[in-house]
Amino acid sequence: MIVSWNVTNSCNMYCEHCYRDAKDKAQGELTLAEGKKLLEEIAAAHFKVIIFSGGEPLMRPDIYELIQYASSLKLRPVLGSNGTLISSAVAQRLKSAGACCIGISLDSLDKMKHDNFRKFDGGWTQAVKGMKNCKAANLPFQIHTTVMKWNMDEIIALTDFAVAMGACGHYTFFLVPTGRGVNIEKESLSEQEYENLLRSIMLKQKQVKIQLKPTCAPQFMRIAKELNVKTRFTKGCLAGISYCIINPIGNVQPCAYLDLLIGNVREKPFDKIWNESPILNKLRTAKYEGKCGSCEHKDICGGCRARASFYNNGNYMGEEKFCAYHR
Repeated sequence: MIVSWNVTNSCNMYCEHCYRDAKDKAQGELTLAEGKKLLEEIAAAHFKVIIFSGGEPLMRPDIYELIQYASSLKLRPVLGSNGTLISSAVAQRLKSAGACCIGISLDSLDKMKHDNFRKFDGGWTQAVKGMKNCKAANLPFQIHTTVMKWNMDEIIALTDFAVAMGACGHYTFFLVPTGRGVNIEKESLSEQEYENLLRSIMLKQKQVKIQLKPTCAPQFMRIAKELNVKTRFTKGCLAGISYCIINPIGNVQPCAYLDLLIGNVREKPFDKIWNESPILNKLRTAKYEGKCGSCEHKDICGGCRARASFYNNGNYMGEEKFCAYHR
């Protein structure tokens, strides 16, 4: 059970794919007191992992207090960061607050390509420095890469880089057209490119000890099964089943890329939203339409519900476009 909370919309970058369209702080972001209440409700709903993300979560001054409070509630606090603000002192402070792992974004081995994509000069160098600072503080970190046509041939090399840096994992996020990502939809992989890369990632998993996790690519579960790759994961798309996200002002949606409001934590406790939402309960039925509904792998895959919604006029139970299995 994993929940993400975008603790702020503030960000020091302006990435082309950002689902939150982050830059400036949003009006009415949850206060520290509201955040602590939210964390209590997340624990009451039996979640185990809380991902503090943004924007850039390290731009929220009270982030350390939130991490510490989450840890006191027996939640496992992790961060999704661009890494540029992780100085040696910040890494030590995150470790002391109780952070368990830091996800640091790196989209290319080419410094210029990464910096251009994230609209931040020196971003690559600072992100890698952040990784080194985490390692020195004995704070586990993993590399996060958004997959697009222009960098898909680098993914396996980035996994090797993650191993060399001492990362505990390499998570690949396949582009979903939402937020600013709508403007670069053409960079999404074709269904065959998607299939081929997932197969390469799963074959790579047999060769490396760190964890490889394709995200927004639930077909990796079918491919792992076909290739007899051991994975601790049991389901591809987790949206509404064992995952959801809360935005900076308290709106809850099934996943970061499925922009579908299911409630606001200022109006209704999070645990009640999680248990009572008709939309979440519909997602949990797994009564998908089209080829997703008839697929023998639907119980371990489920298709990307966000991508299904985008390409089926908002029908989040529809067939996912980017799947080569039934073509």
